[in-house]
Parts: sequence; structure tokens; C-alpha cells
Amino acid sequence: MTTRTTPVSLRWQGGSDGTLEILDQTLLPGRLEYRECRDVETVIEAIKMLRVRGAPAIGIAGAYGMVVAAGESERAGHLPDKARPHVRARAEELATARPTAVNLRWAVDRCVGVIDRLPAATSAADLAGALLAEARAIHDEDRNLCAAIGRHGLAVLPEGNILTHCNTGALATGGAGTALGVITAAWDSGRRFTVYADETRPLFQGSRLTAWELVQRGIPVTVLVDAAAGHLLSTGRIAAVIVGADRITACGDTANKIGTYGLALLAAAHGVPFFVAAPSSTFDLTLDSGAEIPIEERGAAEVLVPLGVSAAPAGAGAYNPAFDVTPARLIRGIITEKGVATPVSRETIQKIGMGANFR
Repeated sequence: MTTRTTPVSLRWQGGSDGTLEILDQTLLPGRLEYRECRDVETVIEAIKMLRVRGAPAIGIAGAYGMVVAAGESERAGHLPDKARPHVRARAEELATARPTAVNLRWAVDRCVGVIDRLPAATSAADLAGALLAEARAIHDEDRNLCAAIGRHGLAVLPEGNILTHCNTGALATGGAGTALGVITAAWDSGRRFTVYADETRPLFQGSRLTAWELVQRGIPVTVLVDAAAGHLLSTGRIAAVIVGADRITACGDTANKIGTYGLALLAAAHGVPFFVAAPSSTFDLTLDSGAEIPIEERGAAEVLVPLGVSAAPAGAGAYNPAFDVTPARLIRGIITEKGVATPVSRETIQKIGMGANFR
């Protein structure tokens, strides 16, 4: 297999008056196409429609969306007393585009903090410049976080075949990925294995995106339907399960793509270690447990007409939660850029440096 570089999930083109370009992941693996985002509505639409997805990536998109908001104000000729309220209003629209992944609110709030530290007389153009510097810093930080997560994960991931769920690679982050970053770090270290990727219904992020990324890198990948995971685990062919996260509470309960909780239960039943990989920005220490995590519910069409193909009779309803919550007791370790919390508890989360509130 030929190793190629996976295209970045999003990029900023030009200076503070430039453009956000988002790789439209709804078109993969068939088409590789970037969408230009020149206004905040386009950024929000891209987040809501999963053209950009993955908790770290949508956080980065939200940060660049703040630059886009300042650009809107500059093009409208707003004076400072109008520019700041405009960007602040856009901040709330961006932060609430998707409710479960905490990285989005975290990144937008960081950008709001930049605005708060600037003089009241700051022009829209200067707001855009300061926000672009912050968005680029968030993007660069995530790239470095992914590398650190890969290093820490390599130390605890057992050798052998790996099962994963959804997509947690370069398409979902600003770097090599979280769970997929650990997998690629293991491969680059010389380990050899096969990655088994759940297709991840209803939007097939595993088969469309994770398998695509692994093929680009020349790492063997086998796709399975979600319902086959229990049987696969029973065969003894899987050494570990590793997934990403969209929000992690103070006790270690973790929200991730729907189907993760069932996979964790299956792993526990078969004695297979189950790991979560996520950066510190995914921790929401204002929440005590997973019961407090808001779970996004999406439209029925994703279930009833997947990829445009009718899969149920007219008149049928659909239940389509985008995420579920895996209790900390089912997680062997949470791999972060600061280290690994294992066993997962409030104490081990604080011990690795997650004592601060990252909101």
C-alpha cells in the first residue's frame, strides 16, 4: 500500500481578511472538496450538517468562525461600538451550533476572552487580526496535543489488532487525531496490526472516513457493521478498543458517538481493555456525571434514508441520538496530552493535571 498524507479538515487562507476553507466530509470518500466560508451562516451550516465534525475540529472551526464574524463587521463598515456587539452575538450563535461537544464552546469562549482584553476603541479589522492569532494558536495547540496523545497512548496500548468507532483522525482534529492518532503512532513505531473500524451508523463515519484515512496512510483496515462488534470481540482477535470523546465529565463519564456505550459494554464482557483518547479541551469539569451531558438528537432522515437510500417504509419514525454516554467504570484509561488517567476516577483525572475548569 502507498502511504499518502490525509488532507487537513480545515484551513485559513490569507490574512485577517481571508477565508475559512472546510473540507466537506459529507462528500468523502468519493469527492475531495473544500467549501469557502465567507460568512458565519456558512460556518454554522458546515458545523450543523457535519461538513466539519469531530470535537476538536469543530472547536477550531468555531474559533475561525469568530474571525469570519469580525470580517463581516469590517465589510459592513461598523465602527468599534458596533463591531464588538456584532462579533459577540455571532459568538453565541457559533457556540450553540452543536450542543454535545464541549470543545466548540471552549474555543469560542477563548476568542471572546481575546475581545474582552482589547480596548473598547479597537476597530473591526484589528479585532479580526487578534482573533485570527488566537484561532491559529488553538489550531497549532491541537496539532501538538494530538502528537502528545499519540505518545502517551503508545505507552499503554497493548500490541495486537485494534477496534475503533466513528472517526478520530486528522479529519476530526487539527493534527494526527486522538484515538486514531494513538493508532498511527503505534504503526509509525513499528508495530503491525489490523484496525477494525465499525461502520458507525447512521452516517458511516467509520467506513467513509476512518477507513479512508487509514488507507491513505497504508495501515490495514477492515470495516464491520456495528452489530458485528460483539462477535468480533468474542473471537479473541482484538487486543484493545480505543475511541475518542466529545465531552468528559469530572468523574470520567464520557460522551461519544452513538454506539460507543454498547461497544464499551461488549469490551468489558470479553475482557478487552477500552480506552478513550481526548485533549484537555474535551473535559467539562462543571459537570459532575454523564447524566448532565446534553445529548444532541438529529433528524429522522439520517436513519430512515441513509446516504439518500430509503431504508424504512414511509410513515415510520426514527430515534436518532447522535451520542451516548459511557460510564467511567467501563473505561480502562483516558489518554490525554497530559498523561493517562487510569483507573478512571475524579482523583486520577485531577492527578494528571485536569483540576482546572477548562470551560
